Amino acid sequence: VTTGQVLSLLLLFGVSDWVSAAIRYAIPEETRRGSAVGNVVADLALDLGRLPGRQLRVVSGGNKKYFGVDLTSGALLVNERIDREELCGALSPCSLSFEIVVENPLELYSGTVEIQDINDNDPVFPSSQARLEISESVAAGARFPLESAQDPDVGINSLQTYQLSPNPNFALDVQKRVDGSKYAELVLEKELDREEQKELNLVLTALDGGSPPRSAHVQIHIDVVDANDNAPVFNQSTYKASVRENTPSGTLVARISAYDLDDGPNGDIVYSFSSHTPVKVRELFALDSATGELRVKGQLDYEETKLYEIYLQAKDKGAVPGVAHCKVLVEVVDVNDNAPEVTVTSVYSPVPEDAAPGTVVALLSVTDLDSHDNGQVNCFISPGIPFMLSSSLKNYYTLKTEGALDREKAAEYNITITARDSGSPPLSAVKHILVQVSDVNDNAPKASQDSYDVYVLENNMPGIPILNVSATDPDLGRNAHLSYSLLQGDPTFGHLFSINRENGTLYLLTSLDHEDQVEFNMMVQVQDGGFPPLATNVSVSVFVTDLNDNAPTVLYPHPNTTTTSTDVVAPGTPAGHMVTKVVAVDADAGYNAWISYTLLQATDPSLFSVGLHSGEIFTARQLREDDAPEHTLVILLKDHGEPVLSTSATVSISVAEMVKEVLTDLTDVAPANDPRRHVTFYLILAVILVSAAFFITMLSVGIFKCYKWRQSKELYSSSRSTTYRTPGPFHHIDAVRGGFTPPNFYHQVYLTTDSRQSDLLCKKPFTSSPLGSRQGTIRNGEPGLYHQIVGTASRLTTPAEQAQPNTDWRFSQTQRPGTSGSQNGEEAGAWPNNQFDTEMLQAMILASANEAADGNSTLGGGNGTMGLSARYGPQFTLQHVPDYRQNVYIPGSNATLTNAAGKRDAKNAAPAGGNKKKSGKKEKK
Repeated sequence: VTTGQVLSLLLLFGVSDWVSAAIRYAIPEETRRGSAVGNVVADLALDLGRLPGRQLRVVSGGNKKYFGVDLTSGALLVNERIDREELCGALSPCSLSFEIVVENPLELYSGTVEIQDINDNDPVFPSSQARLEISESVAAGARFPLESAQDPDVGINSLQTYQLSPNPNFALDVQKRVDGSKYAELVLEKELDREEQKELNLVLTALDGGSPPRSAHVQIHIDVVDANDNAPVFNQSTYKASVRENTPSGTLVARISAYDLDDGPNGDIVYSFSSHTPVKVRELFALDSATGELRVKGQLDYEETKLYEIYLQAKDKGAVPGVAHCKVLVEVVDVNDNAPEVTVTSVYSPVPEDAAPGTVVALLSVTDLDSHDNGQVNCFISPGIPFMLSSSLKNYYTLKTEGALDREKAAEYNITITARDSGSPPLSAVKHILVQVSDVNDNAPKASQDSYDVYVLENNMPGIPILNVSATDPDLGRNAHLSYSLLQGDPTFGHLFSINRENGTLYLLTSLDHEDQVEFNMMVQVQDGGFPPLATNVSVSVFVTDLNDNAPTVLYPHPNTTTTSTDVVAPGTPAGHMVTKVVAVDADAGYNAWISYTLLQATDPSLFSVGLHSGEIFTARQLREDDAPEHTLVILLKDHGEPVLSTSATVSISVAEMVKEVLTDLTDVAPANDPRRHVTFYLILAVILVSAAFFITMLSVGIFKCYKWRQSKELYSSSRSTTYRTPGPFHHIDAVRGGFTPPNFYHQVYLTTDSRQSDLLCKKPFTSSPLGSRQGTIRNGEPGLYHQIVGTASRLTTPAEQAQPNTDWRFSQTQRPGTSGSQNGEEAGAWPNNQFDTEMLQAMILASANEAADGNSTLGGGNGTMGLSARYGPQFTLQHVPDYRQNVYIPGSNATLTNAAGKRDAKNAAPAGGNKKKSGKKEKK
């Protein structure tokens, strides 16, 4: 047979997830290293070009790696010296098993190489000389066994025959044992005659079947002795016994028995092993020479030898001892004395945590040297882990994933594989495999809080850290590396805030102003470094808390005008009469915006007093004729912040008898550059003419009154189209924003004296607004707060109550009177807002004065409305504006504008009440 010849058919069969096959080759022993056994790649139909990437390798049992594969040619090569006698001894046929493992995808092939014997060993006799004593009385045909030669070769190369040198007395008979081995016996063909020949020398030659044959020689020396004519005889020629392989030393295996009819020494029998009994048998068994008991001497091993053929002899003690031979067959019974062995062929670790169920993790092989049930092995793993074992080939197992893996719960698995045979008692072996789980980016970052509220004092230092956004990611390595960034919802935030990408620290880049913006809402994104990356958004709200950094601002009287605004009071005005009111606002919030008014300096300190919280100026006593005609009051305005900020307002009050003085003052107020200044002139002229006509004749007064009534009606009709739709009257409001705060303000509203015990903080959702928008504070509040401040319709005052000035008045931006163009709340400042509003107010005052001159006419619009209801809506009363009526004295009449106004209220009480009721409903909504 040539090297690498394939002896058997290639068997291919498929399994669940990989392919396996069995191939068989045959090579002679002692084949040179590097010799090719066969082309496994071609025989297995593998792609030679893909072998380097598929990591083909040969796995064989034992310590030596007898075979390897040349990846360039696909040939199976011999790596080690192969000695068949060393590997298998007398066992035939002799074969070596190996496995071929190919990855990507995983494929397993098994193969066997039969090691053919070559005639490389000579037969060997136990000794170079043998001695026999044969009595001359031995009859022809007697047989004398000779020592057998041993040849470790097998088959035709083993010992085949014996040859005896030519002689006249003996012939050679070659016998065959049960195991196929041969031995020689001398057969006496011609009786010996001591007198003729005392001794004989023969040569026994042992020949094997090789070509050329190998041989061995032994000298046989035969001594011819006198006759002992009865030889021992065994009661049976063959004995059979069975013994367990774990039988302890000294155990009785069999008892042989022989008898000799001779008497005396010729009848005494001695038992012994035959001369051709192998040395190994003599080491394992002991024979009692006197009793014939065969006992176990060494350690039997079923896996090494299953049957022992022992040749014994019985010899008497005669001068020429007679010899008898028998055979004992000892069968070794297998016991479960070999535990299974688990060999891990391949381990694929780490395994990604998103590996699909059924992914192969490891390949195992199991062996057990025992036989039958003792060699049948089952493998299993401990429960409670997401792995399973499956067997696709005898004695081979694959370890697979059974369920989903999660590295965050278990980063590695120390899998215990138990192999247990079916013997009694069963033996088992344990193998540990460490399988690591690699991380996959399957967890998004988790913030410690879903949202953060941060409070920062205004006028802060730029660059200070204000918050540390904390987040964790249970993943590993880069998948757990977090970066923080601001989502650009509002582009202006990029100039105000910055976040450290590594640690999530939020920095304030510039100084904030509570009066500019109170709340900043932004979104922080926390993103890991996985692929694809996962992210979590965290809401951050930054609230700017107020500091007392704004002094009160005077809205009325105008602080920065070239002309002085003078309020007029009639002589003889009683005590408690409200002359005017200082209107101020503080851009701060809370206590910082709570303004108190004190009279700092006055021409006559005993004549006037100021409301501490309202800013209203009252007469402290009745005016006398000897009082000074002009009074200058310096009012100190202080907030309640820390430190206290203050400002002052100067109020000029004139004690006047004639309306002409008032008109002169009002004319001076109008700006010289007003394009509609002729309207003011005509109005003043009309008042003078009406006053003169009243004293001349009633007819002139009636005609002139009719003319002015028609003119004022047209004026009122034009103004009614732009009437304010303001909310209902606000009661007991201390703080007025006046349009100085941004729309997203957090307002602390202090109500009446009782309400100062608690603050109302109203959070309005963040909305962008045009730059410079100055909408009112209350209108930006929540509806709940609006109703708390405004009140319900049941709390509205009657017209009679409205005639008295409120001691504590302020109004929001939406309630501030002005032209229709300012209704949207985008203009700021005290009313009148502009030059046109000032002229309109003067016109209405003069028109009302004309009506009052008639004596039965009022100043219109409801009690205390000064004719403003027709323009600004029925709910606009003198609670919302300074009471300019008391500053006007009408010549020829003992009534002021305040007194005259009461007459018309009686006529318009019903309509005014209806309008208030509707307004109250709107406020509730």
